[in-house]
Amino acid sequence: MNYIITGGAGHISKPLALQLLKAGHSVTVIGRNENNLAELAAAGAKTAVGSVSDVQFLTTAFAGADGVYLMFPPDFSAVKNLYDYFDAIATNYATAIKTNAVKQAVVLSSMGAHLPEGAGPVSGLYHAETILKTLTETNILFLRPAYFYYNLLGSVGLVKQAGIIGSNFDLPAGKFPIADTTDIAAAAASQLLHPTFTGHAVQYVVSAETGTGEIAAAIGAAIGKPDLQWVQFTNEQLADALLQAGLPAIMAQGYVDLGNVLQAGSMTEDYYRHPSVATDNVQPADFAKVFAAVYNANQ
Repeated sequence: MNYIITGGAGHISKPLALQLLKAGHSVTVIGRNENNLAELAAAGAKTAVGSVSDVQFLTTAFAGADGVYLMFPPDFSAVKNLYDYFDAIATNYATAIKTNAVKQAVVLSSMGAHLPEGAGPVSGLYHAETILKTLTETNILFLRPAYFYYNLLGSVGLVKQAGIIGSNFDLPAGKFPIADTTDIAAAAASQLLHPTFTGHAVQYVVSAETGTGEIAAAIGAAIGKPDLQWVQFTNEQLADALLQAGLPAIMAQGYVDLGNVLQAGSMTEDYYRHPSVATDNVQPADFAKVFAAVYNANQ
C-alpha cells in the first residue's frame, strides 16, 4: 500500500510514518523543511517538500495514494481568520483527494469539532470536516482526540516561576479527557492499516479520563513539588500570559475560547454521548515523567 502522511516529522506524523514503514508499506511524508524529514528518509520514507497551502503541490504528492493522513499545521502567525485558514487547507486536501481518486483518508480533527463556533481553532476543524464530507467517493475517518497532554508542557515556565499550574478551566476527576500523541498515532496507524470505517465516521481518542487536580498532583510528584496546585485563571489573565509568551493575538483568543468550552462542558458533550475510546495507555503519571524531563532539562 502507498500512504501519504502530512505533518512532516511532527509528534503524531513521525511515529505514524514509522509504524507504517515497519509494516512494510510505502510511505511519503509531506513537510515544509527537508532537514526535518531526514530521520524519516533514513528510515525508508519518501519525502515531498512543500506546503499544504499549495494545491498543485498536494495534487502531485497525492498521486497513486491508497490512503492519506491529513492534519492542519498550527502555523497561525499570519492568519487573520481561523475559519478561512481551515477552509482553505481543507479545500486543498479535498481537491487533491478527488483528483487522485484516493479511497481512504484519516483526518486529525479534535474533540469539540461538533461545535461550529466558539471553540477557537477546534471550531475551525468543524468547518474543515464539513468541506471534506463533500467527498462522497472517499471513506474518511475523523479522529477526534481529547486535549493533548503535550499542551501542558507550555506550563513548565509557570511551574518554575510561580509554583503553580493552571489555565482558564478547572475540571473535576473523571471530567477531563486527555490524549497522548503516541496513542493518537497508534489509532491513526491502526485505521490506515486495517480500516474499520466506511463513508464518513468519527472516532474519539482518549488516553485517560482524569481531572485537573489529578494532573497537578501527578506532575508535582514527578518534579518533587507534592503540593503543586492547579489554579483557574481568568480569561484576561490567560490571554495576557499567552500574548507575553509570543502567541499571535488570534491564537491567544482561540485558546481562551477553548478553555471556556472545556469549562462549560460543551467541548466534551459529544464524546460523552458517543464514547469511542481508541486507546487507554498513557496515564497522568506516565506523562508526568515526560513533563519532569523537560522541567529538569531547563534547570
